Amino acid sequence: MTRKAALLAAALVSTLLTSPAIAQQPAAPAPLPAATVQQASRPNFLVIVADDLGWSDLGAFGGEIATPNLDSLANKGVRFTGFHTAPTCSPTRSILLSGVDNHEAGIGTMVEQRPASLAQRPGYEGYLNDRVASIAELLQQGGYRTLMAGKWHLGLTPERGPAARGFERSYALVQGLGNHFGADQGGAWKKANANPTYRENGKLVQYPKGRYSADYFADRLIGFLDEAPNDRPFFAYLPFTTPHWPMQAPPETSAKYKGRYDAGYEVLRAERLERQKRLGLAPLDQTPHPLEKVKPWASLSAEEKAIESRKMEVYAAMVDQMDQNVGRVIAELKRRGTYDNTVIIFLADNGPEGNEIDAPFQVRNVPGGAKRLGIDNSLNNIGNATSYVGYGAGWAQANSSPSWLVKGYPTEGGTRVTAFAAGKGVVGDRISRGYISVADVAPTLLSLAGIGQPETFKGRPILPFEGKSLVPVLEGKATEIHGPAEPIGTELFYRRALRKGDWKAVYLPKSQDAYPRDAVGEGKWQLFNLATDPAESKDLAQALPDKLAELVADWDRYAATKGVALPESKPAK
Repeated sequence: MTRKAALLAAALVSTLLTSPAIAQQPAAPAPLPAATVQQASRPNFLVIVADDLGWSDLGAFGGEIATPNLDSLANKGVRFTGFHTAPTCSPTRSILLSGVDNHEAGIGTMVEQRPASLAQRPGYEGYLNDRVASIAELLQQGGYRTLMAGKWHLGLTPERGPAARGFERSYALVQGLGNHFGADQGGAWKKANANPTYRENGKLVQYPKGRYSADYFADRLIGFLDEAPNDRPFFAYLPFTTPHWPMQAPPETSAKYKGRYDAGYEVLRAERLERQKRLGLAPLDQTPHPLEKVKPWASLSAEEKAIESRKMEVYAAMVDQMDQNVGRVIAELKRRGTYDNTVIIFLADNGPEGNEIDAPFQVRNVPGGAKRLGIDNSLNNIGNATSYVGYGAGWAQANSSPSWLVKGYPTEGGTRVTAFAAGKGVVGDRISRGYISVADVAPTLLSLAGIGQPETFKGRPILPFEGKSLVPVLEGKATEIHGPAEPIGTELFYRRALRKGDWKAVYLPKSQDAYPRDAVGEGKWQLFNLATDPAESKDLAQALPDKLAELVADWDRYAATKGVALPESKPAK
């Protein structure tokens, strides 16, 4: 650093520490009297991400699971019925933290399924690349304290981890998932390359065996908050790994749901849709999209029904346990006197997981691989640390109802997610129905912080935000920030979609060209009007060929601009 740069940095720090707008207040072990807590003029931020959460899992969105803490926040704030993400987790997280399309931010596809031919392609690096600055980096540069505990999934090496991308304090699961009880820190799991990696402030650490993931991530974030004086506003990022598979939960929480799902996924689907209608989240005449590749509940044997019911019981407990820990974090903010000055944004990273899962992907196709890892998926063991299951397409599509399909697809069921905002400056007790993108979060936080996005960061040019600030929506002054003529594209696993106002074009490759091989897809473009058909049940491609051609041309321009990689043969339109 040059002497001039050092002097400027010192002046900035001095200004931040002495500014009357950001008063200093030491941390205290006991609750602080409200009169003695001096709030910063700039708001704090708490961004919470749920992993693979279903659209209707929370009570405030039509679910039966006990989520009183999240429901309270959602009902006091603004619930979004049109919030959209990428179809899976790491692409969404790259957009969330950068405000830029995932194909430019470095996660053009899931690195776990990335073809070798794409490894050197710009935008497919498999980590948050240097073409972007993370929102943590920009807020930290602007004087914010930046804290994180939870799932990273945006780069495996220390130089690509949260400690290197703007987080002053971080405890991170580096990969996309892990055993929720931290089971087997070596041994068979390590030999199978299925053991996750955890880093604290960039350094390797051992996860405490037996601690449940949602509990421990909340512990760490609360600890980071507790050790920091209130001399600067904070950006706290809490990306849970619940309710991502494997389905595991504390037995006492799972016991709360015993027998609740014995009637099956079709019944749950109908119940949740009716509650959505009563809550004003879905039209009263809404019908759900037909289930795809799901065995009717009545066709299952008694043993199969018992196993499937157990999976959903554990899943509900995972959501419940996450909610309990959100309550703990909120209680800490209130104890410290920072809650009233905090903007809270909650979102799921994609739709619910619908694939059949019975072992880690590293050994799923290896004969005897699961047994060598000590996995026991028997009925009485499901939910424990030695089990490893997903909950399948039936429950996933019940949870995404009335939308079409699940995680991994650019349909509404894969990308329209539970999301809400609450806290300082948010005009609450309402529902916002306009289209919102996960790309809008970063510019919203920067706008609320009073910070402009720079053209360069650390001497390198960075891409400008593609999202738009949600401040007018949060303040109740607007319902839309994306106009009806604005095309918004997405792609993953060669599945494509283009949204333009109420119109949406979707292309799903035929199953042999997709991942997984039993995927839904016809290998042709389809057209839907979401204003009249939010479930994407009525394909208008043949009736309105000119409108479809318009949207496909928009998608082609999107793909060319973002550097989207596609198969060599061009799909039929």
